[in-house]
Amino acid sequence: MVHPFDPISDAELQLTSQLIKDATKGPEKPHFIQIDRLDPPKKDMIRYLEAERTGKPLPHISRMTYVYYYIGLDFYKALVNVSYGHVITNQKQPKGVIGPLIAEDIQEIEQLATTHPIVKAEIEKLKLPSHVRVVCDPWMNGTDSKEDRMLIQCYMYLANAAHPESNHYSLPLKFSPVFECLTKKFVRMDYLPGGADETVTETQAWDEFPFVEYHPDLNGETILPLKPLIVQQPEGPSFNVDGHKISWQGWEFFVIPTAREGFAIYDIHFKGRSVVYRLSLSEMTVPYGDPRAPFHRKQAFDLGDCGFGATGNSLALGCDCLGVIKYMDCRRVNTSGDSVLIPNTVCLHEQDGGLLYKHTNYRTNVPVIARRREFVVQTIATVANYEYMLNIIFDQAGEIRIHVRATGILSTMPLDKDVTVPWGTNVGPRVMAAYHQHMLSFRIDPAVDGYENTVVFDDVIRMEKNTKLNPYNVGFVTERTVVEKPGYVEQSPFTNRSYKIINENKINPISKKPVAYKIMMPARQMLLADEDSYNNKRAQFATQQVWVTKYRDNELYAAGEFTNQSQTDTGLGVWARRDENVRNDDPVVWATLGFTHIPRVEDFPVMPVEAHEIALVPFGFFDKNPALSVPQSTQSFNKSQYFPESGAESSCCKSNL
Repeated sequence: MVHPFDPISDAELQLTSQLIKDATKGPEKPHFIQIDRLDPPKKDMIRYLEAERTGKPLPHISRMTYVYYYIGLDFYKALVNVSYGHVITNQKQPKGVIGPLIAEDIQEIEQLATTHPIVKAEIEKLKLPSHVRVVCDPWMNGTDSKEDRMLIQCYMYLANAAHPESNHYSLPLKFSPVFECLTKKFVRMDYLPGGADETVTETQAWDEFPFVEYHPDLNGETILPLKPLIVQQPEGPSFNVDGHKISWQGWEFFVIPTAREGFAIYDIHFKGRSVVYRLSLSEMTVPYGDPRAPFHRKQAFDLGDCGFGATGNSLALGCDCLGVIKYMDCRRVNTSGDSVLIPNTVCLHEQDGGLLYKHTNYRTNVPVIARRREFVVQTIATVANYEYMLNIIFDQAGEIRIHVRATGILSTMPLDKDVTVPWGTNVGPRVMAAYHQHMLSFRIDPAVDGYENTVVFDDVIRMEKNTKLNPYNVGFVTERTVVEKPGYVEQSPFTNRSYKIINENKINPISKKPVAYKIMMPARQMLLADEDSYNNKRAQFATQQVWVTKYRDNELYAAGEFTNQSQTDTGLGVWARRDENVRNDDPVVWATLGFTHIPRVEDFPVMPVEAHEIALVPFGFFDKNPALSVPQSTQSFNKSQYFPESGAESSCCKSNL
């Protein structure tokens, strides 16, 4: 039986597209952009999940899909009931609302950018040798004014014609054609500055200089010897999979691949108690700090403009994930309305996370020691030049860790000889990588021991000086503030401000305070673009680290549903301004993980991973350490070996237990 949380099936996707085709009048066919399942209504799902847990009859919940498509230049959104096979709504979107990009359109533009007569004429001016080819990186246009056409900015590069993996990002060119995405019409030719100001020049013959290559066939490096380090689980994994429901070490939850978010995790329980209803990456924007045209428009919304699932990697055994791996697939639609399978976009596996806890009784020299086993849900998306690795990691002590890694290749700009600029780093001969930011919004729909939750923040402050209680002026306490209305919470690193989701209706018998989960995230620089800029207006979520809104169905995306060439933020920029109660109600927390990337030379030609984290940690949720049930770590279990020179026989894992 299909579960209401289950991802969209081939049959559901094909039915959705066929119903739209059947409903389309006139000679033009639908040009599909995105189809996926719609989240079931939360109130209905809570009743369903309760019936599922108690063995009662399951209520019917219809399977719904959404579809984005074009008829000519008109953009439509439809909702379809695939359980009963009918279109519920089918609405033309207002002028200026532009849909996401799709792979087939981008591939056509990429080919057009090197074959269109105007572009070919520009390429001729380079007088290239036969061993060099021209490569195009199509980019979403971004926003600096009102523009109703879906435009693609084509950044042009050179690469080694003798090898398909040559790094074109090391040789950017100074011209950039712009095309209409849907009609494929040429719009204009932009010329790119290469100096320390906005001055541009006509295309000149290429002055040959070396490529900076990363591929092992081309980089000229001698590979260092490395012996295998093999992750084996001879008795199999410690997790179970039932459809899309995962059980592991007291955790239960559903992992659902999606075209836009990559995956979402639902109905998270630990040791029989609810923690989170829904957890996902909601949006990511990457604004660049180069002020010169057309680079000032470089601002990607990687989920809203492209989709993390639609650009997901097919993860490979022994490469992206180690151990015993369970894979899940993603599906997307192509422009014709057919289902496209992207296999293995999500991997599930266990990993060793070092020590979970240890204590040695110095009187007896007897340790207790447990190793931290982690369960990982991972996806990796390639959005043109960058790779993003999203890991949701569960441990045995009730922690959920959001772990993000950025890698791939820097997006580069041309640079004149012997020039440096204050908004970028020279990473190769005549190539610059501009400063930029990665601003990720994670949507946390909490269920901390139930669905009536409250968001608070605690500051650590000094006690009043020179009092009878504090005569030596060393005391400090916490001061709690309750979030009553939607909005944001300011960062305050010098008061050690911490954010918590509490359940005021459930009191911990030990602490005598409401049970809680703490959101652990260090203070970070937020969006640098001025509040009057389009970069800021389109991504209000990126201006603050923590937002709180009241739950409403289908409010899932921090910058709004349609981000491509958007003028304003239709997500948190609207929802966080409502005058409504969020205390002891159904709040949603939006956590912004931001990192400002000042590129290093060492980030090129391929970038070592840069890692950032948010953690959800039980804080007075349990009455003691919930990991005491984890087996003690022993040599007989772990089977480690001495370095060949060592002959010692002692073990650090001795225990009388």
